[in-house]
Amino acid sequence: MTLNEKDTALLRQSFALAEEAKKQGIHPFAALLVDQDGEVLMTQVNGYLPDLDMTGHAERKLMTRASKQYRPDFLAKCTMYVSAEPCAMCAGAAYWAGLGRLVYGLSEDRLKQITGNHPENPTLALPCRQVFDSGQRHVEVIGPCLEDEAAELQQGVW
Repeated sequence: MTLNEKDTALLRQSFALAEEAKKQGIHPFAALLVDQDGEVLMTQVNGYLPDLDMTGHAERKLMTRASKQYRPDFLAKCTMYVSAEPCAMCAGAAYWAGLGRLVYGLSEDRLKQITGNHPENPTLALPCRQVFDSGQRHVEVIGPCLEDEAAELQQGVW
């Protein structure tokens, strides 16, 4: 899959945020919400710590914040850039919030190969496209992209 320059830069920005989280001992996942003009509106890293919140995924937390601040018609023109493919929970949150476009790095399948059956990341074998395709409106999905680069973020964590 080929990304344009803007998409590549923003996806790598999510990788850099995930790397910063990793350096702080946080699971290396991050998400950015970007408007139709390419302006970053919000960023979010994984929220598992400090409370051991199994639902504290970066994408879910970002979409919860976004849905409180913006209406679905606005979010339909936005893109979420994420270091790894959203799980079913996160894809559902993005769908319900009204997100129009998603660009992700590491696939859920490859993440599962890396993490195995880790108790802090019991990865689902359910692609985000399948979740979105079950809905009543279209969400554009681009990914996996720069997957080797995205996989490198996970090394040494699980």
